[in-house]
Amino acid sequence: MAGGPLTRTQVMGEGLHIHLDPVGGIAGDMFVAALLAARPDLEPRVRADIAAVLPAEAGTCHITEVVSGGIAARHVALVGPAHTVDHDPHHARHHHHHDHPHSGGAHHHGDHTHGHGHAGHVSFASLKARIADAALCKGTADAALGILTILANAEARMHAVPVEEVHFHEVGDWDSLMDVVAAGSIIAALSPARWSVSSLPLGEGMVRTAHGLLPVPAPATTEILTGFEWRNDGIPGERVTPTGAAILRYLVSDPPAMRPVTARLEAIGYGAGTRQLRGTPNVLRASLSRTSGAAGEHGHLLEIDFDIDDMTGEEIATAADRLRALDGVRDLRLVPAIGKKGRPLTTFALLVEAGAFDAVSDQIFLQTSTLGLRFHAVERRMLARTLGQTADGLPVKHARRPDGSLTAKVESDARVGDTLAARRTAGRLDQ
Repeated sequence: MAGGPLTRTQVMGEGLHIHLDPVGGIAGDMFVAALLAARPDLEPRVRADIAAVLPAEAGTCHITEVVSGGIAARHVALVGPAHTVDHDPHHARHHHHHDHPHSGGAHHHGDHTHGHGHAGHVSFASLKARIADAALCKGTADAALGILTILANAEARMHAVPVEEVHFHEVGDWDSLMDVVAAGSIIAALSPARWSVSSLPLGEGMVRTAHGLLPVPAPATTEILTGFEWRNDGIPGERVTPTGAAILRYLVSDPPAMRPVTARLEAIGYGAGTRQLRGTPNVLRASLSRTSGAAGEHGHLLEIDFDIDDMTGEEIATAADRLRALDGVRDLRLVPAIGKKGRPLTTFALLVEAGAFDAVSDQIFLQTSTLGLRFHAVERRMLARTLGQTADGLPVKHARRPDGSLTAKVESDARVGDTLAARRTAGRLDQ
């Protein structure tokens, strides 16, 4: 399932895009298994990080080959005698049963098939301290704590308590903590990879929790994954656990990134859940692709556009200047056109970083008269560029072409006072 030999650059995740297909669903253990199937070279790092957080008596991480619905996959489990993380001694232990399709769920949605059936309350603060104090590989603690914080924030909202007062149930199981730390280790090792995900299986029915029966998807899961795309394939059960949801929320931007237009597929890995699903392999597929960096870099942005037919030229210019100056706006162009009823109009088109979408769209509605806008994810390819100066001290931009040639151009703003002919002569410094 894994690809060929990996170079040091590939290990670091430069130009790497990872797409997740939750065929059966996603849980913490499925994520870890799928990525280790695709990148077995990460296993020593992951095992070292697990050992740094879990005591020896908690058990051993077992990675096995299984077949789910005819698909060969890996399965990750913690095998050992221990049951739970040491929890705050002043909290009573709450016993409950688990009846779910996946392991690795946070709070009360796990499926522990290896005898870790009863967990007590363990505080968010104590888990943070355990992870922060461990001797982990570079980046693991940040990613693991990021996932854990997403879970804690969801629980805080669900139960209307401050986040520092949140207590977990199943994250109190050693195997669930293992999933969070292992996922953090993998994510850190593959940074700065970009991630995307297909639609998520909705599941159906009820899930037994420490708070009684709740509908599927569990409330914490829907709280975390609001804004993600779901599909109803008619297969019952809990298909996405809170831990799986938190991993996705940590990795995938909102709106989610698109898969690259062109990329070289390097490796595929399948991670299996513990339950057999009717008519569908209970697997998560991870596809690792790499975009070429030789001729430049690729980027993922959102394009927002809208039409204006009732603002003056002065108002349009002012709005464009203010929108162009916003953080996260990479470019803005104005396109004249003819709209309905033969009216002249101006189309605003903005390239925006995904994380700035909400703030920029709010400003669009404040700075213009539009009542709506359109947006979609776009890919772009850029040549590698560097900035320098000419012998005269003028700023110049160098670009490396795919054939290896170097082109150079003086920034136009530095030549405003020249004639057109002079600007054209001075502007090109191609080598």
